[in-house]
Formats: sequence, structure tokens, C-alpha cells
Amino acid sequence: MDRGLLFVLPAFMLAILMAGLDQTAVATSLPSIATAMGGLTQLPWVVTAYGIAIGVSTPIHGKLADSYDRKRLFQAGLVVFLAGSALCGASQSMAQLIVCRALQGIGAGGIVVYSQAILAQLIPPAERGRYVGFTQSAFVVSTVAGPVIGGVITQALSWRYIFYVNVPICVLALVVVSLRLSLPMISRPRLSLDWPGAVTFIGAVSGVFMLIELTERSTGWTSPPVLALAAGAVVMVVLCAWIERRARDPLLPLGLMKNAVFRVVTGTVFTVGFATAAATVFLPLYLQVVLGYSPARAGLMLAPLWLMSGMTATVCGQIMARIGRYRPFPIAGTLLLAAGLAGLAVLGRAHASYSSALVGILLVGAGLGLINSVMMIAAQNAVGAHEIGRATSATAFSQTMGAAFGAATLGAVFAVSFPESPSTSAASPPHPGALEATWQTLAGLPDALRSQAIEGFAGALALVFAVGAGLALVGFLLSLTLRELPLGRHPKTPETQPPADRPGDSRS
Repeated sequence: MDRGLLFVLPAFMLAILMAGLDQTAVATSLPSIATAMGGLTQLPWVVTAYGIAIGVSTPIHGKLADSYDRKRLFQAGLVVFLAGSALCGASQSMAQLIVCRALQGIGAGGIVVYSQAILAQLIPPAERGRYVGFTQSAFVVSTVAGPVIGGVITQALSWRYIFYVNVPICVLALVVVSLRLSLPMISRPRLSLDWPGAVTFIGAVSGVFMLIELTERSTGWTSPPVLALAAGAVVMVVLCAWIERRARDPLLPLGLMKNAVFRVVTGTVFTVGFATAAATVFLPLYLQVVLGYSPARAGLMLAPLWLMSGMTATVCGQIMARIGRYRPFPIAGTLLLAAGLAGLAVLGRAHASYSSALVGILLVGAGLGLINSVMMIAAQNAVGAHEIGRATSATAFSQTMGAAFGAATLGAVFAVSFPESPSTSAASPPHPGALEATWQTLAGLPDALRSQAIEGFAGALALVFAVGAGLALVGFLLSLTLRELPLGRHPKTPETQPPADRPGDSRS
């Protein structure tokens, strides 16, 4: 490993770990935040504002990464995330916290996009798997371990320290990157930021995320606020598409969709993100309600999933660097993901023990590791050096949107399939995030009613896992169409573009 990367890669991993943890760890501290600040009806937006900010800023970061110095951009992303974290910890009202969470999300989006783009600039595609596996491991660990870490910090110190702990870590990463990261000077086109496209894109994505949030916490799709928001979101999506098709330097890489490899990658990661929500959102519900674990213990019971995912991602990256091929891994990964979710569906209906469900949990983790460590490299390898930033951000954005739609759609499947009865309706959560309240409600029911409610939960969750398995199979079919392009042995620069006759290659 290059001496510079020996220091920079851990800094990237720490930064990505922080960005991921603040998307998941805060959920555990929401009751404490509500107790300290009030504003119970605004509480979900503490999480939602962060996710929306990441989603809407990701393509903008990608556009900037193709136009300006990526080291300075990464440093700026760290500073924004640091400032947002400090302000979140010092917030004195719910409104302040929500605004600061959005600021923090903008920085987090930059951290993820710029770190991946920098690695793509420094490391040839044939060797990139050795390094990207580590960064993907950090992200996967943060995704599943966040609730446990958030609970420990909240209980031992205060919810504010979930944010304050980011400050010294950000400073350390900033110092390391400033002193050790040296990027080669390359000429890149100065693309103008498409402001009309950016504004309409922010409106469209924010509308979609808010619509998902509102439908999860309201009476359904037919309520007037939901219908009004849905109409507004549709208008913004259509307007954004119209503007982007006519823009000279569009914010969204619409031209990249002519690239066959890029098209398959984004479709696959969207589908996988959709299917993965079955595990990340509803597996804790199974562990708490059906098997009777406390929220904290349920978080610990998910540790094998992220450990397996991180290990598989790292090993997969090493193997890919040796054999110079990426196509077999997402094919195998989507099959493992489907098998794991199908196993959870069968075992869930049978009220299987944790030791039995562990097989499905490990298969899900292994599948995610094989997919997440490869698809970003495949997308970056398929485009020119001047498009790597936008390809990186579009791939990450597709996965984010897949996870968001997956949580909402599978939540609707769960709600529809949950049997209506006095016992089950008393225990039924208004949305998948109300896990702690659901667990406490069930614990207070008489034995007979509790058994009936748990039976209803198990059946509904089994269907959710089955739908997730079906979506993973769709991802498998998509991955079969992924073309194998040679992994370059040298980092891409504007002078080393892919051959002009490469099928599916796009130019902007």
C-alpha cells in the first residue's frame, strides 16, 4: 500500500463511519431527545432531514467532483459535517436540531462521494477492490451497528454526545488528509452548475422523501396532505426531467444512462437497496416482537450480519483485484441475499429461534458484502475520467432511493398483511420505526392476546421477507445482464479515456 494511502484510507474509513452512524445511531436516542426538547410530532424529522439532505446533495457533490479539486472538496465536506455535528449537539430546540441535521447531511453526502471519487483518481480499477472493500466495510458496519452505539452513548453520557463525538474524529481526519493526501494535477472541464436543475431536483427528491415519511405516519395515501404532496412531487419530477434534458451541463447524468454497464449497475443497486430494507428495517421488528428480545439486545443480535458483510466485502475486493473480474460477485451476492431473505420468511412464519434465523442473517450479510464492494467499481470503470464523480454520486443516489422506497413499500405490505383483530390492532405499530413502543405494548398484553398478536406479526413479517427475496431475485436477473469490461491497470485521467468504440460508453 502506498505510504500516503496508508494514512488517508483510515481517515476515509473514519469519515464514512461517522456519516453512516449519524444516519442510524440517532434513532436510538429519539426518546431522550423528545424528553429533553419536546416537539414529539417533529421528532421523525430529526432522522428524515439528515436522509433528505444526503439524497438531494449527492448528485450536486458528484457534479462538483468532476469540476474542482477533490481534496479541497473533501475537506470542505468534513468541515460542513463537523460544524453540523457541533451545532446539533448544542441545539436548544427541535427546529434548530432539524436544521442542523440537514446541514450535517450535506456534509455527509460530500464525505461519501468525494472519498470514493478520490480513490478512483488514485487507484486503478484493477487494484481498487483492495481498498474499496475497506470503505464499504465501514459503511456497512455503521448501518447496522449504529443503533447499538447510539444506545450506549445515550445511556452512558447524553444524546448530545452522539454528535459531539464526531468533532475530534473530524479534526483528526481533516489533519491526516491535509498532510498526507496528494492528488495528481489534472485538467478537467469546468462544468457550470445547473441551478434550475439543482433547484427542481432538490424539490423533487425532498417531495418524494417527505411523501414517504408522511404516508408511513398518516392514515394512508388518500389523506389530503398526502395527495397534495404527491401532486407537488410529480410536478417537480416532471419539471426537473424537462430542464435536465435541455441543460447544457445537466446536474443529473442522463447521458450516462446510454452506457449499458452504468444502466445495469444503477438498476441493480436500486433493487438491492429496496430488498435490503426487509432486513435492516424489519429484522429488528422480528427479533423484538416475535422472539421477545429487548431493543438493545436485538441490535446486538444483528452484529453477525454486519460482521459477515464487512468480511465478505474485504475478501471480495482482494479476489477481484487478483482475477481482474467483477461480474461474478453481484450475481452470487444477489442470490445469497435472496436465499437469506427467503430463509427468514420460512423461519419467521415458523417462529424459529435466533440460532435458526442466524443462517438467513449470515446469508444476507454475505450477499450485501459481495454486491456493495463491486458495483461502485463497475460503474466507475465504465465511464470516462471526467464522469467519475457523477457516476459515483448516481450509484450512491440509486441505492439511497432504493432503500427509501423499500422501507415505505415494505411497510405498506406489512400494514396490509397484518391481520385485523382487537389484540393485533392494539399491538400494531403505526410505522416500522415504532419498535420500542410495540415491544412494550405486547409485553403488557394478557398471554392469550399476546400469542395471537405475535402470530399476526410473524405472518406479516414473513410476507415482507418473501417480498424482499423476490426483489433480490429481480436484482439477480439484472446482474446477469451486467457486461464484463476489462479493469484498467492505470488510474483514469482525461488523457486515458476509455476507447471511443467501447460499447455503451457515454460522453458529455
